[in-house]
Amino acid sequence: MTNMSFLDLKAINAQYRDELIDACTRVIDSGWYVQGTEVSAFEQEFAAYCGTKHAIGVANGLDALILTLRAWKELGKLKEGDEVIVPANTYIASILAITENRLVPVLVEPDLATYNVCPKNTEAAITEKTRVILPVHLYGQLADMPAIMDIAKRHDLLVLEDSAQAHGASIDGKRAGNWGDASGFSFYPGKNLGALGDAGAITTNDDELAQVLRALGNYGSHKKYENLYQGVNSRLDEIQAAMLRVKLSHLDTEIAARRAVAKVYMEGISNPSITLPSWQNEESHVFHLFVIRTNQRTELQQHLLEHGVQSLIHYPIPPHQQQAYSQWATQSYPMTEMIHQQVLSLPISPVLASSNVRNIINICNEFNI
Repeated sequence: MTNMSFLDLKAINAQYRDELIDACTRVIDSGWYVQGTEVSAFEQEFAAYCGTKHAIGVANGLDALILTLRAWKELGKLKEGDEVIVPANTYIASILAITENRLVPVLVEPDLATYNVCPKNTEAAITEKTRVILPVHLYGQLADMPAIMDIAKRHDLLVLEDSAQAHGASIDGKRAGNWGDASGFSFYPGKNLGALGDAGAITTNDDELAQVLRALGNYGSHKKYENLYQGVNSRLDEIQAAMLRVKLSHLDTEIAARRAVAKVYMEGISNPSITLPSWQNEESHVFHLFVIRTNQRTELQQHLLEHGVQSLIHYPIPPHQQQAYSQWATQSYPMTEMIHQQVLSLPISPVLASSNVRNIINICNEFNI
């Protein structure tokens, strides 16, 4: 019997073990561990990768979103009580960033085909209080950014991309992080571009925003011992930056490997009770997750487990049904609720053996037969 974990991070990082150890040694031997040359080098390299003028390293992906909204408040572009449109089926972090800034999340139903924010529903949700659209590139697929940017331009709205799962995804050669006014990235270890701990970044082409963000994440200080803002400590540290520089150099190769696994899944899984993912073009999806849907999820997950395959649910409870947002308990988002009840993530990674992929396909196809 197969014994397959959902994601083998040890095997992923083992590919680059010597490079990672060299990078770590370089930082240790430098004697400089916070806000040094590794962070500035990674910021330049990641900005170049995304196609943006700036990348600002922060402690994690949630901080990336929180600090961007906070910076817009400092710049007078937002104020408490303003509305932010966000997909109802996102991971809760997207919404936490909004409420942390005392802004109002406006949840909209997604596009069922892609699970990403629906442009039509987004435009319908705009009110006189709307100031920001926060599209989430869920599971690794870029949202319909040409349509979202068109809506934002017509209604004079800011756009903050949540690119936590979509490093490298693109439409017409323009990558995640380079569509909106700013974008938040997570480098949590399980991401396609994963650190060996918590880490995040913000990308933007706005010089003024970048300047405010750098200060806010460093105690509100633009100059040592001088504080423009009541800031926080949210900094990307030198060792994680060094790890990320190694991983970034291999990211496109890893994305290609993920897409190859996805292609085999798409061609091989033929069980009519399973709905496969769909996407617009090859470049728009980097397959952070390979997410199927079935109305027999519990049974399929158990069937996979009995054959030694671990699958995960991203995510079992939608934000509006979480205790943290109990004020939304009476609200209903039928499509979002259906998605959260039916989605199941199959193993996908750049080190997943082709024999294991074929085995998973067979197990899926044998389900309920």
